[in-house]
Order: sequence, then C-alpha cells, then structure tokens
Amino acid sequence: MLGTGLALLALLLIAATGLSLVVGSGHVALHDVVDGVFTPDRSVRGQLVIQEVRLPRTLAGLLAGVALGLAGTVIQGLTRNPLADPGLLGVNAGAAVFVVFAISVLSLTEPGQYIWFGFLGACLAAVLVYGIGSLGREGATPVKLALAGAATTAVLSSMTSSMLLTDSQTFDQFRFWQVGALGGRDIDVLRQALPFVVVGGLLANAMGPRLNGLALGDDVARGLGQRLSTTRVLGAASVVLLCGAATAVAGPLGFVGLAVPHAARLVTGPDYRWILPYSALLAPTLLLLADVVGRVVARPGEVQVGVVTAALGCVPFILLVRRSARAAL
Repeated sequence: MLGTGLALLALLLIAATGLSLVVGSGHVALHDVVDGVFTPDRSVRGQLVIQEVRLPRTLAGLLAGVALGLAGTVIQGLTRNPLADPGLLGVNAGAAVFVVFAISVLSLTEPGQYIWFGFLGACLAAVLVYGIGSLGREGATPVKLALAGAATTAVLSSMTSSMLLTDSQTFDQFRFWQVGALGGRDIDVLRQALPFVVVGGLLANAMGPRLNGLALGDDVARGLGQRLSTTRVLGAASVVLLCGAATAVAGPLGFVGLAVPHAARLVTGPDYRWILPYSALLAPTLLLLADVVGRVVARPGEVQVGVVTAALGCVPFILLVRRSARAAL
C-alpha cells in the first residue's frame, strides 16, 4: 500500500515537473518545450527560453525541494518537536549574515557569487548551534538544541539587521534573496550544489531506523543499542548539508520543511523509513506547483515562490497547532 502511494507520488512529481516547464509568463509551444529540453536549438526563441529560464528554474525546485523535505523530517525526528523546521538550527540566520556580508563588504552583486556565502553561513551556524547544544553531561538533547538554535538565531538576526540599517543598497539586494526564489539560478550553481544534496539525502534516508528508535525516547533508544551521540551527529550533518544546499539554491524558503513531513505522516504513519522518501517526493512537488502558481496569478509579473509556499504552508501549520491544542486538553 505504501509502495503504491510512493509510486503515485512519483508520477505526481513528474507531472509537476512537466507543468513547470510548460507554464510561464510567455507562451512556448509544446514541441519547443520538448526540443528545448532534449535537443535545444538556441536560435529558436521558445527553446532558448526553456534552456535559459525554465529548465534551470525547474531543476532548482527539484533540488531545493528534496533537500528541504528530507531536512525537515530529520530535524523533527532528532528534536522530537513537531513544530521544528530546518531554521531551528540557525541555518537561515547564518546564511543571511554571510549573504549580507558578501553584498555589503565584498560588493558581490550576482546571486551566483554570493549564494555560496549563504551556504557557508548556514553550515557554520548549524555547527555553532550543535556545539552549544552539546555542552554538559547529557550532550545535545532536543531541548538544548532548540534553545541553542533560538539564541543563535536571535544573535545572528540582530547582526544582519545592524548591517542592513546602515546600507540601503545592500538591503535592496538582500530582500530579493531573503524572500526565496527559484528564478535566475545558473546551471553551474545547481551542478555545484548537487553533490551536497546527494550525500545529505543518502545520509538522511539511512537515518530512518535510528529516528524510529529516537522517537521512543532516549532510554528506549539506548536499550535498542543506539549510540545517541552518533545518531545526533549524523542527523545534524545531513541537515547541514541539505539546508546549506537548499539555501544556496533558492534562499531561505519557509514552511516547506515544516509542513511536508506532517503531510507525509498522514499517509505513512510514524515510521520514518517511509516518511523520509515520501517527504523527498512531496516537497519538490509542492515547491514546483507553488512556483507555477506564482507565475500565473500575477501575469505578466510573478509572485516569488517563497511567498506562495508561506501562504500555502500556513494552513497546515494552523491546523497542526489546533490539533495539538485539542490533544493537550
């Protein structure tokens, strides 16, 4: 049953990918879409649009979606917090500080130049949070990681704000990165991010049995033979790789890593061996469909995908909070 659902979800992802290639602000004939993907002739305008604009955008959505879906699932499993998302480890805040630094101090102007500073900042912030959360005899417990992440995010966000308040030109560039977008991404950037997503994705999918044990509590997990420190280090490493790559590709996209694992659980139940692959397919599907919606609703302009995912993600977030509140009564 779950295998059939996974196959149907894969077909839905293929359909969303095709829709992302076909739909845009300008009309491109279907045969030009096919030729533009497989046998491009850059002298034909429609095929050039596919090669230069829609194909990189679609690949960026696939890459960032897989990374965010897996990262959100792993971080919720590690912290045993249903409201956790990749930003809990300070990833978005760390990326923002380094992007602002690259724009303001190093005078970088192109996304292909400064997004790797975002990747570096995301990685360093996550390492810092994990290091702080690991202090003490109990090591990196879920509560300590959450507190360390909140404190680090507050400090880094204040640093970002202080730099932006003194440089309006940097703010104009930063705000377009901060909202989250798939457009304007170069194929070379995606090619460089791919190894991080592949390694992080393999590591995350291998975490399924460990996350199942961790969900039963630390004592039970130890009784099952798990080394909790190893589990948390491996999980944090996969989150860092996946979130860093997703942030480098698309900026700090909200709600995808939070909402998708819950949607997957509605079908799979609590078994992380199934939640992880379901999330890896569902997240890019959501991201591509949100991007298509953003292109259609504001023609001839567009709404950035980060705005659309936030609007779509707030609904399951509110439902989750209401369900949690009822369960607590």
